[in-house]
Amino acid sequence: MPDDAGLAPIYRDDPRLQPLIGRGAPFEVEEVEVDGIVVRDFVRGFHTIVDAFQAGRAHADKVHAVYGDERVTFGEVRDHALRVARELAVTFGVRRGDRVAIALRNLPEYVVAFWSAAALGAIVVPLNSWWTGPELSYALTDAGATVVFADETRVDRILGEEDRTADVRIVGVRVERDADERFVKLDDLVHGDALDDSELALLGSDDPVTLLYTSGTTGRPKGAIGTNRSTMANLMNMGFATAREALISRRPPAAAALPGTIVAAPLFHVGGIAGIVGAQMSGMKLVMLHKWDVREAVALAQRESVTGLGGVPSMARNIVDYPGLGDLGLRIRTFPMGGAAVAPDLPKRVIEIFGPSVQLLNGYGSTETTSAVVTNVGVEYEAHPDSVGRPNLTADLRVEDSDGRPLGPGEVGELCFRSPQVVKGYWNDEQATKAAFVDGWFHTGDVGYVDDTGFVYVVDRIKDVVIRGGENVYCAEVEAVLFEHPAVADVAVVGLADPVLGERVCAVVVPRHGAVVDLDDLRAFAATRLAAFKCPEALHIMSELPKTATEKVAKHELRRALAGTPSKIEVT
Repeated sequence: MPDDAGLAPIYRDDPRLQPLIGRGAPFEVEEVEVDGIVVRDFVRGFHTIVDAFQAGRAHADKVHAVYGDERVTFGEVRDHALRVARELAVTFGVRRGDRVAIALRNLPEYVVAFWSAAALGAIVVPLNSWWTGPELSYALTDAGATVVFADETRVDRILGEEDRTADVRIVGVRVERDADERFVKLDDLVHGDALDDSELALLGSDDPVTLLYTSGTTGRPKGAIGTNRSTMANLMNMGFATAREALISRRPPAAAALPGTIVAAPLFHVGGIAGIVGAQMSGMKLVMLHKWDVREAVALAQRESVTGLGGVPSMARNIVDYPGLGDLGLRIRTFPMGGAAVAPDLPKRVIEIFGPSVQLLNGYGSTETTSAVVTNVGVEYEAHPDSVGRPNLTADLRVEDSDGRPLGPGEVGELCFRSPQVVKGYWNDEQATKAAFVDGWFHTGDVGYVDDTGFVYVVDRIKDVVIRGGENVYCAEVEAVLFEHPAVADVAVVGLADPVLGERVCAVVVPRHGAVVDLDDLRAFAATRLAAFKCPEALHIMSELPKTATEKVAKHELRRALAGTPSKIEVT
């Protein structure tokens, strides 16, 4: 490697990794300058998502997307995408750098829409399909989108905001309404001539290709500007993580035998975009769900012989709780988890069900880091189930105190990252960009620490810390303990305002079917693992927790619902 390219000792000093990261190796890195900041990036591999799209030609006859009884090949997706791309260019005037939005549930057409825009060099704007009309219109207006692909429900919501979205042309997906000056059907765009390969956009590594809006759990959504470099670095880092683990554990890379994966999360999520782009490179089959349903997911996993299963913690828990799962003969090779804190009991249960050969994968990151910037995989995850892992090959990590001073191993502070995976900033929001991206470092707003072996521990969101009588209570730590209570199906911990202590710890619990949850019992259970000041002092029972579209607990909604509630809540 050129001068070791600033690699961390865990990579640089491990002789076993030379076949992966040495000179001429597939994951060799070098130092490059991006917007005045020196970062490490991969020497080889695809440099743009259009390169990845072109790689999909090698899988033309393979099934690419499954939806119910529908099956679409890579070749069919490519053909339709290039035909739609020409219509976007000729009929709608879409050019390189224009914004094309997608407001769809998980459907095979999502992949077609994505590649039709990307082929032209347009910036793809995936929109949260759970959003209301005003939320959709805000993002369309903020992005300056000229075209949006939308299904029936989203079309109705967008048209309901006529005064704000009048200039946006709509391409309807599985919509029955008649075409008019503003609305056309996707089915009518796939019959014309296809865009020629010579007309595909010629993009640079740092050209923007996606505009993904943050989940909105802490305020109005902001558009994170993803580039070719950030997208491809994420995929290369994930490839390196699984290859490294396979080498260390001496088992074949799981991805090499991965015929397909259940697409559990919405495709508009950053992980969904990684799946769309990565599938073109690997030939992976995407088995889609219209919405999350564990019965359907397990049935499809059997029918399609998928070897990739998992999801955000609530989905993962649904899967491992599925009755008789271990007797179904599933041959799961990879089980990814992430997107929120993963309780330590989950990886243990996955291994119990699927056996020691399953490759666990946990990741930590955000929309702003183009998915996981820290990974914990395989045997290392088994050994450190309470950690999110170590920084990726191209990521630098700094833990800072409230004054911006770097902290040492074991010291808790804000996690900050510098990496080619980090986005360029926020669209149309210079103030927010300057606040979050400082001298090349992205400030995550998450509290955590690094141990003396390089493993990263995410303690909580800064705003999710309950400050009780001057003591910090990290919600994720309390939740991890309460998840192990036999009567608890789901749980979130938030702070309740208290005139004496400032805040008290409140557990919001979804009981298991037929179970009764009692505050005194919950406190006694937690007290065996936690200091007294961390144990819940209030309990609220719900039939289900409010979630964002990516299945994270919407704690801002919980706080709003519990505002003004006494610190001792009766069980109802």
